[in-house]
Amino acid sequence: MIDASLLDRSRGIVPGLLICATVGMASAFISETYGGPTLLFALLFGMAFHSLTIGTKAIAGIVFCSKTVLRIGVALLGARISLSQIGSLGWSPILLVISGVVATLTFGTALARVIGVSRNLGVLTGGAVAICGASAALAISAVLPNDKEKERDTLFTVVGVTILSTIAMVIYPLLARAFGLGAHNTGLLFGATIHDVAQVVAAGQMVSDDTTLVATYTKLLRVTLLLPVVLGLAWATKGNTGRSATQLVPFFLVGFAMLVLINSAGVIPDSVSHTLAITSRWCLIFAIAALGMKTSLGDLAEIGWRPLALLISETLFLLGLVGIGLKLVHS
Repeated sequence: MIDASLLDRSRGIVPGLLICATVGMASAFISETYGGPTLLFALLFGMAFHSLTIGTKAIAGIVFCSKTVLRIGVALLGARISLSQIGSLGWSPILLVISGVVATLTFGTALARVIGVSRNLGVLTGGAVAICGASAALAISAVLPNDKEKERDTLFTVVGVTILSTIAMVIYPLLARAFGLGAHNTGLLFGATIHDVAQVVAAGQMVSDDTTLVATYTKLLRVTLLLPVVLGLAWATKGNTGRSATQLVPFFLVGFAMLVLINSAGVIPDSVSHTLAITSRWCLIFAIAALGMKTSLGDLAEIGWRPLALLISETLFLLGLVGIGLKLVHS
């Protein structure tokens, strides 16, 4: 027999969940019809409905979307990745990508202290730039200590990396052509530096099919690194969040790792893997819409120039580091 309180809680999340889904689907429709990043539209449209989080029945569902649905979306990212894809790149690109992620995270954390913003913001922006843009920002935010600025910083990071990723999608192909990079190296550059998966694929398609393939696999390697990075952050912040040892590994990271391993074993049919990837994207779209609703434009406007300078500096740092690495490896 179903617990009555559980049934009541389930009913309580329906209004907010439907609102988030409606905003998410509207954002996807506008993106597909007129172009532009779906996640950014979902975020901005969500912010327009901020009033729904103040004394309405939608609050429970919006919170559920911003937390539980978010974690489900991150976990399902693992269905897009297999170890054979990563191994096909060779050792040099793998080491280059790992070095880029570690160096960018370290650089972001150090620069945050220098310019006078919180360490958590440095970790959040550094991880988003280093790994996979908005998805990484959401996953990292889930394990960082809660404070009054956490949601605002997460929203800023999502907006910032999405805009910068879109700019990179246009500019980086021009840079690759100007420096005479071949199709393979161009793919490595795109996959190792552009923030979001969709923009990586779009940039690769501007060059060639070979470039797109290399860029996609390189990007998936970066997404794979989300697991150790978030796990490490969860361990490092254990004392600040009150988590016990059994709570240290978030369930969505366990799901992510299991899906990577299962997909690598070839157990998941391509059709199922594709469905899980689509489900993951919709979960992240709904979660972004919910996060937008929980943040006011006024709060976001107060964040100042320093976080923006931090985000741009991290992006340029990663671009320069990967560019130098490609030059050294292929000189």
